[in-house]
Amino acid sequence: MPLPRLGVVIVTMGTRPQELEALLASVEKQDVRAARVVLIGNATPLTDVDVAANVTKVPLAENLGCPGGRNVGLEMLRESGEVDVVLELDDDGLLIRDDVFRTVQRLFAADPRLGITGFRVADEHGRTERRWVPRLRAGDPMRRGPVTAFLGGGHAFSMPMLKEVGLWPAEFFFGHEESDLAWRALDAGWKILYEPELVLQHPATSPARHPVYYRFTARNRVWLARRRLPALLIPVYLGVWISLTLARIRSLAGLTAWWGGFAEGVRTPCGSRNPMKWRTVWRMTRLGRPPIL
Repeated sequence: MPLPRLGVVIVTMGTRPQELEALLASVEKQDVRAARVVLIGNATPLTDVDVAANVTKVPLAENLGCPGGRNVGLEMLRESGEVDVVLELDDDGLLIRDDVFRTVQRLFAADPRLGITGFRVADEHGRTERRWVPRLRAGDPMRRGPVTAFLGGGHAFSMPMLKEVGLWPAEFFFGHEESDLAWRALDAGWKILYEPELVLQHPATSPARHPVYYRFTARNRVWLARRRLPALLIPVYLGVWISLTLARIRSLAGLTAWWGGFAEGVRTPCGSRNPMKWRTVWRMTRLGRPPIL
């Protein structure tokens, strides 16, 4: 089977110029060249960003959020017809090895039903936090295998998979968009692989640093349940996460924002409902993470 042609999508708000420059340099240093690289500027003109010849800059007048901005890049690559597998990388990430693209090609060439490959995220000291390992038993970040989730910071998608299941849920804007896409992929019979040899170096910052974190986390979790879960599992899923949230959040302001987002998720439109099949629920359970956690 021929090796797939690669594309890259990076979204930036222009607030991390040094990190972005280093990431673009690490993309250029790969021992396999990407056919197309698309740099999306979410509400930033990108005028001060120097890029290689194969990089297309797309400044957006409006901040579409991470999933909305990535969709712009994915649609460009899909329309070009030049890409079979696309990598998406956070603008403050870094590829520390030069064989990442070659490994991605090999993985997707070996399995035509591989839909998503998730990278291992590690900080500058090589440490991988538990929350970065896409499984419940997260003690060993080097354990490779099939999973039910992936990290948005570094991953690769099959273009045929995206054609079948659709792009990111842009309306989520920030938070849980990975779960929505992963559940759709699994429900369509695609595989998700966690490959720890694919490393994206990333600072160990807390997602709660974003002012909208608690609100969007709660709202999007409700939307996710309403969109993708069988009716019987919706109250179970939300009940579990209410309990976990009450146990974890110590800030009154954070808890207030979370409950506001939860109420917003209940009362506002969540997009089209297409619940997963019960066989997908069982498949996810066998993989170690039933869709109630």
